[in-house]
Amino acid sequence: MPGITREEVAHLGRLSRLELKDEELDHFAGQLDEIIGAVARVSEVAGEDVPPTSHPLPLTNVMRPDVVRPSLTPQQALSGAPAQEQQRFKVPQILGEE
Repeated sequence: MPGITREEVAHLGRLSRLELKDEELDHFAGQLDEIIGAVARVSEVAGEDVPPTSHPLPLTNVMRPDVVRPSLTPQQALSGAPAQEQQRFKVPQILGEE
């Protein structure tokens, strides 16, 4: 497999709008070549009989049933609020909308 050339790195730099120095072109060419080699090695390991997965173990949603339990009344919840309006917490406006 041919290595990444300086010209290809320079082209990627231009596409990315990066100004690369000459020594960076050589350095990044070597790094990109190693990355592409690592990806190729991983591709070799994956076999046709191995299905693609997003997680090594099957995941299921664990849900509990909804149960009505005692909770705070609106007055209790708002008792420590610095400001309230119509049984709600009143906060400063941030978007300038009504």
